[in-house]
Amino acid sequence: MHQLTTEDLKTLEVDLKNYFPQSMQVYGCIVQLNRNGQRADPVSVLVDQWPEFRVLFIKPEFREKGDLFKDLTVFSKKDEVCLRDLLAHSDVIDWKMFFCLAAELHHEKMLEVVAINRGVPMKKEAVCYMLVLRDPSKLLHVDSSSLKLSSLNESHLELVNRSWKFGCEDSKLMIKNMILHFPSCCVLDSDNQPVAWILTYASCAMGMLYTLPEHRGKGYAKALVTIMSKRLHSQGYPVYCFIEEENHLSYSLFTSLGFTEEPDYRAAWFVFNDF
Repeated sequence: MHQLTTEDLKTLEVDLKNYFPQSMQVYGCIVQLNRNGQRADPVSVLVDQWPEFRVLFIKPEFREKGDLFKDLTVFSKKDEVCLRDLLAHSDVIDWKMFFCLAAELHHEKMLEVVAINRGVPMKKEAVCYMLVLRDPSKLLHVDSSSLKLSSLNESHLELVNRSWKFGCEDSKLMIKNMILHFPSCCVLDSDNQPVAWILTYASCAMGMLYTLPEHRGKGYAKALVTIMSKRLHSQGYPVYCFIEEENHLSYSLFTSLGFTEEPDYRAAWFVFNDF
């Protein structure tokens, strides 16, 4: 595998636009790296060859247990054979440790075969629609004058972690990194405590949108998505999110704001070995 340099990443960012929507997740990761560098979320960007690559891996550094919540993300230019051979015969992944692989859903059968041959258990953790905002200029104006808005800070870590579907002791490191290094927005109450919030993943995807139950029905989620979308767009980031197939409420919210589903694309997260 070939590890890309800082200069290579700039070329890669331009090239990946040619493969939307399949490349959106890795594109977001590369945009984030090119804007913020490795200080935010150290990763290795690996390709089978360069510059005419067929398979791309974005591999986080695993220095402590909490790092295991960071996805190992893969993109293949419609060449599943190359991806299969790399997974089956190379050491790009340490198959003895737990890891979560973010990939297209259509790779599932191939991954099952590789996992069996590697002698490791595999579980499909989540399947998501990808919703993209193609034209942020069509977002409705949000009157935020009555809202007390801020970014999240490290003191809000426990609150965010507790509300997240996958939150646990070991997810705190990832969420802390998101709060410290990536865009976030929250609505504060009269005591300056967050009552609704939205974060950004290392892939630039918006996520972890949540409103405390006693504050729902006030339009906070719609306001946060709109404000965050405009902010990300103004800073040159892609504006998109992943919505789990069973999350009909969030799907309706985002589509009502102009986000559109990519019908030929499903993102999936597969976990290997026990955590």
